[in-house]
Amino acid sequence: MTDHEQSGPPPVTISLCMIVRNEEATIGRCLRSAQGIVDEIVIVDTGSTDKTKEMVGRFTDAVYDFEWINDFAAARNFAFDLATQRYILWLDADEVILPADREKMLVLKSTLGPGVDAVSMLTNLAFDEQGQVTCQIRRNRLVLRERNFRWIGPVHEYIEVAGTFHHTDIAVTHLPLSHDAGRNLYIYQQRLLKGEEFSPRDLYYFANELKDHKLYNRAIEYYQKFLATNQGWVVDNIDACAKLADCFYELHEVDNTLKYIYRSFEYGVPRADFCCRLGFHYLNSNQLEQAIFWYKTATQLDASTQAWGLVNVPCQTWLPHLQLCVCYSRAGQYRLAHQHNEMAAAFIPNDPRVQHNRKYLQSLTDA
Repeated sequence: MTDHEQSGPPPVTISLCMIVRNEEATIGRCLRSAQGIVDEIVIVDTGSTDKTKEMVGRFTDAVYDFEWINDFAAARNFAFDLATQRYILWLDADEVILPADREKMLVLKSTLGPGVDAVSMLTNLAFDEQGQVTCQIRRNRLVLRERNFRWIGPVHEYIEVAGTFHHTDIAVTHLPLSHDAGRNLYIYQQRLLKGEEFSPRDLYYFANELKDHKLYNRAIEYYQKFLATNQGWVVDNIDACAKLADCFYELHEVDNTLKYIYRSFEYGVPRADFCCRLGFHYLNSNQLEQAIFWYKTATQLDASTQAWGLVNVPCQTWLPHLQLCVCYSRAGQYRLAHQHNEMAAAFIPNDPRVQHNRKYLQSLTDA
């Protein structure tokens, strides 16, 4: 046996690289959740004036300053350049790795084979009252340092990766305590004032910021500019259609709302959330057959764990069943209404709507 065969593949060691600024409320929680998983913690501070650095100092001595230039990618690339371990993991200060996912990450670390360039993980973005995940997105979280992958974009940056991928169900959980609502919009507006030409991705994320600030008409303008480029990622094209539908719904423009729901089908097979949007429209119009068709379609779609883009978990699980209960009840088909209420209950057993429907349908049966 040769020395090479005895040594085996190099161990999976991980540098955690983060950029922070005034994160004293969340940084300790984040770093504690990563302890024992990562072998190195690299923190790049972009101008904290609170106790962020003091708190970080309890976990690592590798704390560096970076002059803020309104460019998130530049700061993240600076942090990545300071890493020394085989893989790099990135987190934001308001994210945590929950215990179940910590265990999964430790298993990944001990089993990840050679030749993997990037590992994708889920990000849990929103939760319901029972703490169940309602919105997720998949992101490349762990990357091979020697590939020198770079971050792209001053705001809403992304890491450009290539090669061999490994997709997991490990989740990073986003638990913000506050949000700097105007920061990203300000960066985009400053870039516009400088006369910068926006990439398709810039157009899309600027539109998102406008929509989040309820500037619906301007958001519509930039979503439409984005789609007109025909250069966007498919998942962004689909999400732009969803957000255009939201904007027109807020403006009470029904025809345009429907237009962009249906336009999403040009970019891929119908997603469950779009089917539920159509079901909602037809249910409100008391067109029960159409509503039932679209809600049933939502229940029949394959919810792939490797899907990219925003994932609306309720639309892939309990919501269409709960709405089918309403549809069938209005149509006088109480047996089917009961069946779908119980299907919803399999996902949300303690939800008061499920319990109310159960009692209501039972009263009709007893009568």
